[in-house]
Amino acid sequence: MPEADKEGERYAVDRPQAAPGFFLKGTHQLDWGMKNRMARVFDPTSGRTVMLAVDHGYFQGPTTGLERIDLSIVPLLPNCDALFCTRGILRSVIPAECQKPMVLRASGGPSILREELSDEQIAMDMDDAMRLNAAGVGIQVFIGGEHETRSVHNMTRLVDAGLRMGIPVMGITAVGKNMVRDAKYFRLACRIIAELGAQYVKTYYFEDGFETVTASCPVPIVMAGGKKLAYNAVQQGACGVDMGRNIFQSEAPQAMIAAVSAVVHKGMKPKDAFDLFKTLKAKAASVAVAAE
Repeated sequence: MPEADKEGERYAVDRPQAAPGFFLKGTHQLDWGMKNRMARVFDPTSGRTVMLAVDHGYFQGPTTGLERIDLSIVPLLPNCDALFCTRGILRSVIPAECQKPMVLRASGGPSILREELSDEQIAMDMDDAMRLNAAGVGIQVFIGGEHETRSVHNMTRLVDAGLRMGIPVMGITAVGKNMVRDAKYFRLACRIIAELGAQYVKTYYFEDGFETVTASCPVPIVMAGGKKLAYNAVQQGACGVDMGRNIFQSEAPQAMIAAVSAVVHKGMKPKDAFDLFKTLKAKAASVAVAAE
């Protein structure tokens, strides 16, 4: 197997990438429609986003917390910056009067009953994303997986369609069971996804060297999951989070998403955010008791 050139260490993590005339790196030269959609997903004031990920059902079915999206997720819509969901859920459950931007899951295939999850295909036409007024689409990319090449080509086909229609593509680093979650892997995966045209990347946080991943990726990165890690991620260059279970499986989802938003948009420290969560949780409980 051919080896890549030895990696250097010139990441310059203390020097943010310039984006003249726009607030997100790597997007300032995109078309107006593309930038407008990006500015709906990412808050122009903070430059960050709190995406609420509820697309798990596309391979897991009605997982815990998503049994009734009309009851568990719709009440949270006012508190997120964008919703990451499937087109089936969007059409069947999400109120059409909702003004939040929607990012749609565009890949699928194997379910949790299958051992090899990388055997995905494009599962949605970009024409339908346009009909649904989507602010973007997201697709898994399995760098190092059995079906790596197909997943890369799936993404690039969506990128081409998205460029024709002004719809951004979020490439998602999909980590298999046997893949090492370290800086070297994520630098490779995120850079490949960006080099091949995705407008932003969703990836995972890790302790040692995450800032080198955000610095060496020329487009925005959002972190998947991990409420306790959100502060570190944004301090180390992430442009927000795409969080699901940590919010909708919380004992107080509305308090949790409010605390996460304070961390992401206002830089609130984890301890203060936890105190905010407890305060909001207690307030909600007292309101519920009074309503009985």
